[in-house]
Amino acid sequence: MKKHILYLLLTLMNISAQAAAPVIDFVTPTIARVRWTPDGTVTDNATGVCVYKKYPVDVDVTKSGNLSIYATDSLEVTVDGRGGVTFIDPIAKRILLSESVNVPRKFERVAQEKIIYDEASAHMEETANGKVTVKDILRRDTLGMKQRFAITFDMSAGEALYGLGQQMEDYVNLLGKTLYLTQHNLKIFIPMMVSTAGYGLLFDAGCSMKFDSKDKGQGMKIGEVSSGFETTLEMEAANTVDYYFIKGGMPEDVVAGYRYLTGNVAMMPRYMFGYVQSKERYVSSDDIVNTLKEYRRRHVPIDVIVQDWNYWPQGWGYMKMNREHYPDPKALADSVHALDAKLMVSIWANPQYCPEEEDFRSKGLMLEHSVYDAFSPEGRDLYWKYAEEEFFSNGFDCWWCDSSEPLDGDWNRMPEPENGRPYSWDDHERRWRLNDAVLSEALGAGRACLYSLNHAKGIYEHQRAATDRKRVVNLTRSSFAGQQRYATVSWNGDTFASWDSFKKQIPGSLNYFASGNPYWTTDIGCFFVKTTPRWFWKGEFPDGVNDDAYKEFYTRMFQWGTFLPILRSHGTETPREIWHFGEEGSPYYDAILGMIRLRYSMLPYIYSMADAQTRSGYSMARPLAFDFPDDRNVFDIKDQYMFGDIMVCPVTDPGVKSRSVYLPKSEAGWIDFWTGTRFVGGEMIEADAPLDRLPLFVKAGSIIPTTEAVEYSGASAGKPLAIDIYPGKDAHFTLYDDAGDTYDFEKGELTRIGMHWDDSRNTLTIDEADGTYPDAPAARKMTIRKGYTSKTITYKGKNTKIKL
Repeated sequence: MKKHILYLLLTLMNISAQAAAPVIDFVTPTIARVRWTPDGTVTDNATGVCVYKKYPVDVDVTKSGNLSIYATDSLEVTVDGRGGVTFIDPIAKRILLSESVNVPRKFERVAQEKIIYDEASAHMEETANGKVTVKDILRRDTLGMKQRFAITFDMSAGEALYGLGQQMEDYVNLLGKTLYLTQHNLKIFIPMMVSTAGYGLLFDAGCSMKFDSKDKGQGMKIGEVSSGFETTLEMEAANTVDYYFIKGGMPEDVVAGYRYLTGNVAMMPRYMFGYVQSKERYVSSDDIVNTLKEYRRRHVPIDVIVQDWNYWPQGWGYMKMNREHYPDPKALADSVHALDAKLMVSIWANPQYCPEEEDFRSKGLMLEHSVYDAFSPEGRDLYWKYAEEEFFSNGFDCWWCDSSEPLDGDWNRMPEPENGRPYSWDDHERRWRLNDAVLSEALGAGRACLYSLNHAKGIYEHQRAATDRKRVVNLTRSSFAGQQRYATVSWNGDTFASWDSFKKQIPGSLNYFASGNPYWTTDIGCFFVKTTPRWFWKGEFPDGVNDDAYKEFYTRMFQWGTFLPILRSHGTETPREIWHFGEEGSPYYDAILGMIRLRYSMLPYIYSMADAQTRSGYSMARPLAFDFPDDRNVFDIKDQYMFGDIMVCPVTDPGVKSRSVYLPKSEAGWIDFWTGTRFVGGEMIEADAPLDRLPLFVKAGSIIPTTEAVEYSGASAGKPLAIDIYPGKDAHFTLYDDAGDTYDFEKGELTRIGMHWDDSRNTLTIDEADGTYPDAPAARKMTIRKGYTSKTITYKGKNTKIKL
């Protein structure tokens, strides 16, 4: 192979040799794996994250001076004399990413402690996270040494970086930022990053980590241009450095590579895209059923109702319902189903002071702090036995695996002040230290962040083995790389109600979406409404629904939630059902109802996007930079994002009737969802935002199918469709449908219908239907709309052209 000029530049760098060179493997022509230890002995970190099958890849290996060059047609990887790795796009002839020219990797051994508890002091305390077993500390023993690695990359000033899960720090673009990465209430760590420069990085280790990105231009004079960012990822406990470089033209292509490595997104049932009503908590079977009946009486759409904690007769987390308040679980599920709804139940990983705990402990399947051993197949088997006997066999539909971190180091007992400073929401480094310590001690430092992945695996695999008639749904507070294959939805934990908190939740969600796991939601209205002395309990609406200020806050959050993958209300201290916000004809009630009905009208669009997520690297919700990576103006926009082809602009301030919106640079411009007004891209506008709606803009060159709003998702089957064309350029869309809640789609029982808009000819072509399923409508009325022009047809599954 001819020497590339980039190789010559790399050879001339003043670099020093390291003890061992990294091992380079290609998984695909565009995905390279890098592993390294100081002595050259590499294995893996045994996380269970990656599930890909390795196929032979044609790799050309050559030497050029002190460079080792590994090349496919799509990606070249060089290793220099000091062991530094550089990734090159051979087609564009440019460096995509390189490890630091100074010190690419660091390694050190650090002592690992184990806390020894006084078992005789064990007792239960009531906390904000439920009842927990608390013990006094006897001593701290040194277990041995753990290995800490750090990898440093040089990143350019012209790119933006996203991912690493859902954090609290109010960041979107991560370059120049510091993040403390572990699992806890309010944080979800996923070790995946995506760059607008056309690549992504997946770090395959299960320990806590630290991300530190420094602008090389800090301290520059005014007018000087930054030369980029020195970005370090520190792994607290690993066997080896093990990361994957994923090349992709667009961020969506990078996410597709991530899902190739870690598994496809599981397909959610249609009902999960309707409205989920939850609160802390419904107290009896009658309470649940009567709440549903009231929704039906009011003709307010709803699909799922949720039973939160404290339904058990004794102890904590016992998967058994108190028969005094829930006399017949099967009759409860049957009653919910008779009202055309589904029933979700909260289950916990830490049963205490109950027969379930005794059973796990007697079989050696209980970890420290009364957490069941989800890493063990036997532990997962026994956990499912309890879940199946009380809930699944009685017809309950879906799971809420709360507290799946599964421990908190700072939630149950208020940490003492440090250096005279009271513990606070913004103590990110101290939170990291406290939570990493308790997770490492209970689970092992190398798998401190892996509990939720294994917990979700147990639920998914057991339900799949039990039946193919009901799709798995698992709402869970934690996540990790690969968890998307286990049908999980994450949410952002126990937030507090304030406008500032609301604002910070949006960028947290966007980085979660950028991490490759697409299903995420929030507690609409936030979990805590009032204020207490605890650091995390800082709600600013003590009167809850009796205060119009909270009603406005809730309404604005509901508008945001309508354009998340899952629409769900939840929280404590104040009711969340729609009638507590007024009656029909009052402003807050009508605004909330309008959003629910809009959501249900969009079910064909949302369900089709869910199919695209399962089949590819698509994410229905994502940062603006995923669609506009060349528009640097969008890199750090925190309060606008894409939902399909719709740009969503939540209102995050009280009392406003408009807000500023940036319209990204777009070839064909934008169309106001509400008014049809056209705008060019690359400009700021002031958009109307009355109480009953939020600003929405559709990319010109889009197809959005909708239907009439129904009262539950199953009622939408066979309803007439409106196919809205947003002209300005050619557009394509694939309409998807299936039975809704079985796995028969895996056998091919589904329908996909391609739609293609030819903008120059004003013509929509609807392809012949691909596939079918039992009870699929033989014909469906479709009204094709473009502005004020429309034409209604009866589509019978054959290729059809409609001229407007």
